[in-house]
Amino acid sequence: MTEGASGLQLRSLIRKSGELEISLVNVPTPEPAEDAVVVRVEATPINPSDLGLLVGAADMSTVKASGTKEAPVITAAVPDAAMKAMAGRLDQSMSVGNEGAGVVIRTGASEAAKALMGKTVSMIGGAMYAQYRCVKVSDCMPLPEGTTAAEGASWFVNPLTALGMTETMKREGHKALVHTAAASNLGQMLNKICLKDRIPLVNIVRSAAQADILRKIGAKHIVDSSSPGFMDELTEALTETGATIAFDAIGGGRLAGQILTCMEAAINRSAAAYSRYGSSVHKQVYIYGSLDTRPVELNRAFGMAWGVGGWLLTPFLIKIGRAEGQRLRERVAAELKTTFASHYTKVVSLPEALDPANVAVYGKRATGEKFLINPHKAG
Repeated sequence: MTEGASGLQLRSLIRKSGELEISLVNVPTPEPAEDAVVVRVEATPINPSDLGLLVGAADMSTVKASGTKEAPVITAAVPDAAMKAMAGRLDQSMSVGNEGAGVVIRTGASEAAKALMGKTVSMIGGAMYAQYRCVKVSDCMPLPEGTTAAEGASWFVNPLTALGMTETMKREGHKALVHTAAASNLGQMLNKICLKDRIPLVNIVRSAAQADILRKIGAKHIVDSSSPGFMDELTEALTETGATIAFDAIGGGRLAGQILTCMEAAINRSAAAYSRYGSSVHKQVYIYGSLDTRPVELNRAFGMAWGVGGWLLTPFLIKIGRAEGQRLRERVAAELKTTFASHYTKVVSLPEALDPANVAVYGKRATGEKFLINPHKAG
């Protein structure tokens, strides 16, 4: 039998009855079209953006395990109040995993495809929590010589999101930026970019331990939102940097409004005259995550020149075009082991990814708890 003719794939299903089911199924691997390749997946990360599809709105405190060690199944209840938001995926078995890396084992007939035979590549396109993946050549990036699949698996989501933030800042005329949940894997990459590119960056963290993580990599402006003097400390950091754009991974609650309020206060420190409409400097917060799922609260203490919107990587890449996107990809490839290095707390097999003990850890989306799946790992 041809290597990779079929293999295990992780699937997520939410039933109309209000139950999440995550399981492993054996699926056939398509023969590659002319401009496609088959990759033996050797590493694929569990990102916060993957968890939204993997577990949906299920209450993971209700997890139950069944099946066998080789073919485990986990289930969890989806609260009635969350079912409306899940309507578009009910009773559909969904493949999961945004990005990954592995070795090309079969190719289509095109020269570009054949040139990848035997090479270790990183890739995007979804359904990466699988042993084999057929993808277009355009969705692959050959990894530099000496780079492992584990080193290249997180090449897309976090690195390009971090670069997209600095690119958005420049394109919209800002000179410094703010980032929340800043000690995350992505946040650490963003710090390295900003230090290298001399971009002032204000990091908002949620604990002293997270602040220590950033200090160790050279971050200059760190503000702890749990501090009693948070607003004054944030205003001081914004005054020093001149940051007028923020990227917020938290989403809900008061933080976006607090950032805008402190931006306004920082700007007004150097205002020549009072204006009842506030400063004329535009202040922007882009929400790109949902660590807090509550509504966004805005207290409107920041004048009239402001904006709050959503930001996602894929629309940004479409907006800047293929050539600019390729430029960013090439930077990621060149700095995979430095600026864009990812660190994992645990490597698990596909069955181990369904172990309730592991789900409880990576499902928290906690800083410093990033998991990597090796679909061919024993166990």
